[in-house]
Amino acid sequence: MSSGFNTDIEAGDRLFHVQTEDRGPDAFVIDTVVYHNGRVLYRHSRNYQHFAKSPEFNPHDLRDRVEEQHRSVIEDLRTGVLNGEIQAAIEKAARAGAGATGTTGIQVQLLNPKSWLSGGEVSLDLEIVRRGDRRPEQGAQVQVAIEGAGKEVACRGQSDERGRVRFQFPLPAVGRDDVSLIIEARNQSSRDELRFALRARPKSPRAGTTQ
Repeated sequence: MSSGFNTDIEAGDRLFHVQTEDRGPDAFVIDTVVYHNGRVLYRHSRNYQHFAKSPEFNPHDLRDRVEEQHRSVIEDLRTGVLNGEIQAAIEKAARAGAGATGTTGIQVQLLNPKSWLSGGEVSLDLEIVRRGDRRPEQGAQVQVAIEGAGKEVACRGQSDERGRVRFQFPLPAVGRDDVSLIIEARNQSSRDELRFALRARPKSPRAGTTQ
């Protein structure tokens, strides 16, 4: 039995998505990833091979370990324990983007991170800006894809004079397998990408669980 948890939490002025899952019997790893606007800012992995091969191994105990790690990382986010690592990751990503693309580099931003998915409908309000001066990038080619679902989705558009583009489509069925929402923007000299991990959610308003 494998299990996973997904939770959106607000810490400070940022909205984070925390995903924890058991990577299965081939890996023996419990993996927790913290996303912000589709970018990975923190990862914590724990190997449980010794526990899995012991006589005391129990699938329900493994699920409890996954949930415990998930809640521990959430608590560290809320209490500020991870502030230093999160900020360092944000600054590193900014430096890498500037160094790789200079003033011509672009960045894609999701303007509605709290409301892009509602009632099974995806509504993505995106803005493409230049990294150098943060001005809107008109004419950027933008593609949205959902990979890993039973029915794959691919939409294309172009940013307007405000650097904005909007996509709307029904979310296909999402099961237990890895499913990703991928947003990619390109101009003639650079590209940027956001990636969101999707999982089936229960009816509970608390942390999402898949088993």
